[in-house]
Amino acid sequence: MRAAIFSDVHGNIVALDAVLGDVAKAGVEEFWVVGDLVAHGPHPASTLDRLMGLANARFVRGNTDRYVISNELPEFVEQIADVRLATDVVRSFAWTRGAIGGRGYEWLAALPIEQRISLPDGTTVLLVHASPGRDGGRGITPAMTDQELRAAGISDTAAELIFVGHTHIPTEHVVDGVRVVNVGSVSVPATTDRRAMWTLLTADNDGFTIERRHTEYDMNAVVAALDAEHHPSAQ
Repeated sequence: MRAAIFSDVHGNIVALDAVLGDVAKAGVEEFWVVGDLVAHGPHPASTLDRLMGLANARFVRGNTDRYVISNELPEFVEQIADVRLATDVVRSFAWTRGAIGGRGYEWLAALPIEQRISLPDGTTVLLVHASPGRDGGRGITPAMTDQELRAAGISDTAAELIFVGHTHIPTEHVVDGVRVVNVGSVSVPATTDRRAMWTLLTADNDGFTIERRHTEYDMNAVVAALDAEHHPSAQ
């Protein structure tokens, strides 16, 4: 089996379509998408339509997906010193909610927080946006110690392989025999490499391999679309 795994699309249809173009060349049979699908980008509705139309796809909820479908104030807003910027970020979730419409809202609201999959060799895989049992919070970062990973629940999942996103920073850890892979982000990566990121998993009865992939896309087109759509948090 071959699966494409990615996270944090954030309503960026330009980046998503570029990734899907690369994925098509890789002969992928399944899609595993680990949250933060529509908020912040200029095209949440078309992005959601594209994702909902994927065959053999599994999804989990991200924290920004939760903000879109609820009236919750994002936890991170308190950390934004610029009051105007914080207000724009909050407004953007309402803007996204209106843009995706009823069908998209219902589909987004039904997303699970976790998914489990068994690979052909028996390896148990856990998909979750930030960390086991959580769609938000600190997430899994490169500098985390084994003790911090245990505190995040990595060793308590009964899974041998965990895929996460959330931080927009790709990384990988192994603790207590559990391998956790942060797949980075399709949109606005928090790295010097600004390309969209996705991960290719190839698995058979003898084991599996994981390969990180990068895809170029037209970032200027995304910026122009934010302005054209009068997005509340374009800045």
